[in-house]
Amino acid sequence: MIGGEPRADTSPGAAAPTPAAAPQPQSRREARQAAQRTHDLDEHLTAAPVKGGRSARRAEFGVVEVETKPKRGAWGCLIALLVVIGLLVAAFFLVQGPFNDFMARFQPAADYEGSGTGEVTFMITEGDTGTTIATGLHDQGITASFDAFYDLVVATSPAPVFHPGAYTMAEKMSSRAALDALLDPANRLESTFVIPEGTAAPEALERAAEGTGIPLADLQAAAADYGAYGLPAEATGVEGFLFPATYTFDPGATATQVIQTMVDRTFQALTSAGVDPANYWNTIILASIVQREAGSDQNDFPKIARVFQNRLDQGMNLQSDATVAYGTGNTHTVWTTDEERADASNLYNTYANPGLPVGPIGNPGDVAIAAAQTPADGPWLFFVPINLDTGETVFSETVDQHDAAVQQLQDWCRASDENAARCE
Repeated sequence: MIGGEPRADTSPGAAAPTPAAAPQPQSRREARQAAQRTHDLDEHLTAAPVKGGRSARRAEFGVVEVETKPKRGAWGCLIALLVVIGLLVAAFFLVQGPFNDFMARFQPAADYEGSGTGEVTFMITEGDTGTTIATGLHDQGITASFDAFYDLVVATSPAPVFHPGAYTMAEKMSSRAALDALLDPANRLESTFVIPEGTAAPEALERAAEGTGIPLADLQAAAADYGAYGLPAEATGVEGFLFPATYTFDPGATATQVIQTMVDRTFQALTSAGVDPANYWNTIILASIVQREAGSDQNDFPKIARVFQNRLDQGMNLQSDATVAYGTGNTHTVWTTDEERADASNLYNTYANPGLPVGPIGNPGDVAIAAAQTPADGPWLFFVPINLDTGETVFSETVDQHDAAVQQLQDWCRASDENAARCE
């Protein structure tokens, strides 16, 4: 179809097209005139042939000759269209990542709206910076992102001053609401403090002093009288029994009352886990190692406990870097040196000394205590985290398997300067 008109078939042997019906002449004269007009028209249509066999005079009688070229079929057009679409899609995905990264620089950081819901206790400790606080708020689900709060703090003039202590906050607060809450003295809980899982006793006492206002020296003196709290006979201090939790005390609470409360909470956790009082000491030691060695995935806690229990059962040294680090006074890391691991005079060195260390290396929480009491079933003798961001950990039965996993960790540590800093 061209121009909406049907084309006549002019190929040899084709049937002549049926002319449209014309009005019949009303007289012989009219019939003769009509025949003459038809004869004249035929002469014009067959005269003056031109290149290609077409008449140059066809246009004079209202017949327009259209020069045509072979036409591409419908499938060819469709394929061409699909190719164009494919190229456009590929180009879109190719530039989408860089474009999104570029646009992200000009978009505000994720932020919640309003004052949030529920109640969360947030702890600011001595020496915390805007970076530390922004990280903690995001980790606890109080703010939507690190950047939203941190950028607000940087943009605030004069710079906000944060005071150590526990604060009543909410989940999903806007960065502005969170900042206002931390700067409002009415939100500070004068007699409240938080002990995170794995915290060593010296830091736990510092947090208690900041939260309650009790002088640190008083708490340290009360802790030194560890025999007054009903600890196992093997205990040589309160380490391991200052249970990690959020504590609130009435004004006027004494240092002894604070410590006894934390010890009692530890006994409650041991009882809930089904630990026999005769096994309190060894369970707390193993749980403290699990707590310090484990990552963020609590599903790994029972498997890590199984690794250490298997090694004890087979007479193998525990070889825990966390115990070695604790014995050197480094309570905030599990990284050690060859020299430190070779030092048998460090009684917490489970590379050089057999069995459990001489005491707990921190204060374990409910999950670690339960894992130490009831380890997972498995044949593993080794474990190592291979990604410190995700906490992904590989459990192995043989030295060769373990060495391969250690290589994965070393590769992760070398992947960036930021990673390398976390592997020191």
